[in-house]
Amino acid sequence: MAMAVAGFSGGEAEELRRAMGFKRSGARMEKIELRMREGMARNGITGATADRIVQSITSFALYGFPESHAASFALIAYASAWLKCHYPAAFFAAMLNCYPMGFYHPSTLVKDAERHGVVMAPIDVTRSAWRCTISMPSPPSGGEGQGEGTFALRLGLKYVTGLRAETGARIERERAIRPFVSIADFTARAAPNRRELDALAYAGAFAAFGMGRRAALWQAAAVERDPRGLFAGVEPAAGAVPLAGMDAVSETRADYAATGLTIGPHLMAHMREKLRAAGVLAAAELAQATHGAWVKIAGVVIVRQRPGTAKGFFFLTMEDETGISNAIVVPDLFQANRALLHNAAILMVEGVLQKQDGVVAIRARRFKELRLGAALPPSHDFR
Repeated sequence: MAMAVAGFSGGEAEELRRAMGFKRSGARMEKIELRMREGMARNGITGATADRIVQSITSFALYGFPESHAASFALIAYASAWLKCHYPAAFFAAMLNCYPMGFYHPSTLVKDAERHGVVMAPIDVTRSAWRCTISMPSPPSGGEGQGEGTFALRLGLKYVTGLRAETGARIERERAIRPFVSIADFTARAAPNRRELDALAYAGAFAAFGMGRRAALWQAAAVERDPRGLFAGVEPAAGAVPLAGMDAVSETRADYAATGLTIGPHLMAHMREKLRAAGVLAAAELAQATHGAWVKIAGVVIVRQRPGTAKGFFFLTMEDETGISNAIVVPDLFQANRALLHNAAILMVEGVLQKQDGVVAIRARRFKELRLGAALPPSHDFR
């Protein structure tokens, strides 16, 4: 473009290309812009037309990359979308096994998988491998395939916080020899340390032995006191465990603390009744709301963005039990609420609903932090 409209030589065009490269130089771009405008003026290109040409070049310099890279990324995006559509259990298992990779935290991937019909199975010492796995579907009676939706995705032991890979390998190896029959049997053969045993109990990984989490923690403590398993392997009699079972909220908190994710109710589901009474919409309900309406939403903050090209605008992505919602914060409001917007794990946002070209977002005006006492995974924050 510079060669065509400003008479740049090949060398000058290469200088422009380098200035627009990975380490972009604003000072070099300004000097080249002056030379471009001088060249365009000699060719009779001035005013608004010259401005549009310069804007086209500088805009690409702020957000552009080679065509070969674009083609490669497009192929990856297409293949990923195809796999997610047709083989969602396998797709999400691969994403979870490859973490840390990609844009979203495993807690968000799991909930997205559930919304796409994937049956999630919990961490279980009698069934889980170290990595996430998918179960084979039952043979169809009619002899024809039932589709990939019959697969279930079982969470891997790798998601138990503090569990070592070598312990996971021993669990798989010992289970291949013969099934585990109790916590005492598991402890004697898999040899987890005390923290690992407690973490597995807190994560609900001993549910196959007919125990809730607190009963499993109690039994794990008995094993620790009696490592030879003389008494710890005996199932506790009814009423022998002096600990009440966890309620639903406590189990969700335990899931986040022990694994960083949950396949039970989303944290926001526990708050929905109070949120609805306060006029707060769920993310899925925004599609039916009217453009320009004043709305309230609330969710766990999963992404915060403030790119340099956005002129000070701040973007929030929030998640609830029904899906994902987006909020846009203008520069002045961001500065006035900077600490809250940077640090709050759960936010309620009020503002004007915007719908444009299929994109739904809220132009935020008010913010309030919500708390539920859970150790939530960190948001993906970047500029």
